[in-house]
Amino acid sequence: MTEAILLVGGQGARLRPLTSHTPKPLLPVAGVPFLTHQLARAAAAGVTRVVFATSYRAEMFAAEFGDGSGLGLELDYVVEDEPLGTGGAIRGAAEKLRSKGNEPVLIFNGDILSDLDIAGLREGHRESGADVTLHLTRVPDPRAFGLVSTDADGRILDFLEKPDASGPIGAAQVNAGCYVFTRSVIDRIPPGRAVSVEREVFPELVASGAYLRGVLDGDYWLDLGTPAAFIQGSADLVRGRVDSPALPGPVGDALVLPGAQVDAGAVLSGGTVVGEGARVGVGAVIEGSVVLPGASVGAHADIRRSVLGRFAEVGSGSSLDSVVVGEKARIGADSELPSGIRIGCGVELPPGGVRMSAETAPCTARAFAPPAA
Repeated sequence: MTEAILLVGGQGARLRPLTSHTPKPLLPVAGVPFLTHQLARAAAAGVTRVVFATSYRAEMFAAEFGDGSGLGLELDYVVEDEPLGTGGAIRGAAEKLRSKGNEPVLIFNGDILSDLDIAGLREGHRESGADVTLHLTRVPDPRAFGLVSTDADGRILDFLEKPDASGPIGAAQVNAGCYVFTRSVIDRIPPGRAVSVEREVFPELVASGAYLRGVLDGDYWLDLGTPAAFIQGSADLVRGRVDSPALPGPVGDALVLPGAQVDAGAVLSGGTVVGEGARVGVGAVIEGSVVLPGASVGAHADIRRSVLGRFAEVGSGSSLDSVVVGEKARIGADSELPSGIRIGCGVELPPGGVRMSAETAPCTARAFAPPAA
């Protein structure tokens, strides 16, 4: 398996305002665009060529990664004029594949962080003779995912996509968003229309008697689609809870990127990242947070489990816990924001002890829960 398809067409609505100007897979996670971690792990597993299936702000992917030579890969790009779903994206990107017949093709989502053994998944696929091999994981509450049932040998029996939230559901194995397809099977996906690989392709393959194999692999798996998960994934990479060949520094309690200015009297902990050109003032405390490039944190501010967008400003003495601050937003001095608030790009909050409620905060989206400790 030397070829892969990378699905990166989504708009990342659950992460706004962070994704207002940047596709979710290009957001910096532990100091580099998240896709850099995924591409580095794929390359380490023997992948040499990746086709991007893009849609939202598609031009930014090629601008960031070019032909892939900087990562030791060959990259190509397919742009959807209108979203065609996961199955449609796979089918469209397959037109650029060189693999034929029974050759395996890796397919993975651009927003999943895991410790999956990619090479092991490929070898198991080859040895088993499966048509499709799916990476599975277990989650405490599977209602946001697709349940997958298997027999004792790992053969997939059926799928239940995003089960009804009305009844109690315990921990279950779910589709983890990474697959190995036998190349000829991809050609069975209908071309030129919207297709869901989860709701249509996989169930129809099972019904037709195709051999779909599920593999529970790895201990770490995280969907980075929410602010809490985005923060947690970045912190876990920095602290070494999950490995990445692309981490731009040693694992530890914090990662400070070149060009950042952090006062000696500031305290960084919990896997905090301070991006290029960012500034952190004297006495500031930043725990388990992401400070994106160009952002600034004033003296004695207290920032916990939060994200500060590019060139955002947090005034001195302010307190933020589980807050998302959009690009170029400005939080006045001595402000205290409620947990779960999102401040839109370019919004300015005046200084003077602002005490906001979730109902009165401007340019906000729904609240989010803080990440796990």
